[in-house]
Amino acid sequence: MLLGLSTGHSVGLALVAGAFVVFALVSALVVPRRWPQFPGQRLGWFIAATLVLFVGTLAAVEVFAKESKEPEAAEAVTAKPGTSTGTTTEKQPPAPTGDATAGKSLFEAQGCGGCHTFSAAGSSGAVGPDLDQALKGKSAEFVHESIVDPNKEIAKGYQPSVMPQDFGQKLSQKEIDDLVAFLTKPPS
Repeated sequence: MLLGLSTGHSVGLALVAGAFVVFALVSALVVPRRWPQFPGQRLGWFIAATLVLFVGTLAAVEVFAKESKEPEAAEAVTAKPGTSTGTTTEKQPPAPTGDATAGKSLFEAQGCGGCHTFSAAGSSGAVGPDLDQALKGKSAEFVHESIVDPNKEIAKGYQPSVMPQDFGQKLSQKEIDDLVAFLTKPPS
């Protein structure tokens, strides 16, 4: 978690957490050896100090580890077609830009039909989901993500990591676009 924070926030959070850890270690290991009767009559002060440090650590996490929401908001705002100043809060998925015919050849060459049923490819594999059903109504963005990060959303009844995880590295962007075009709008 500390690696994802800015340097100042990492240092601040580390200092507060470190103080709490040092207090806990000293309370558990050093104090009982030096003062076996501790906390004795000082139990109230000990509990108060523990609570203050605990609440301080929680507050430091809230302050220092707070994620910025600005980048997400900036990504979600896009210009409406035909206007220069209009915005919408929804990101529009890109239309498939690939060549569906080339995508069909790629589907066959990569052996996708050995695992998936897809009528446009004439395949009847049963290892993976039936793409005629699983992709019905899905966007090109969803199909793209399913190719490059197949474990992000797993179809019901299937195990993770069955589909090769390296298509995002193995295939070029054009090949992925062609495959997405074939899977979303197969050629007639």
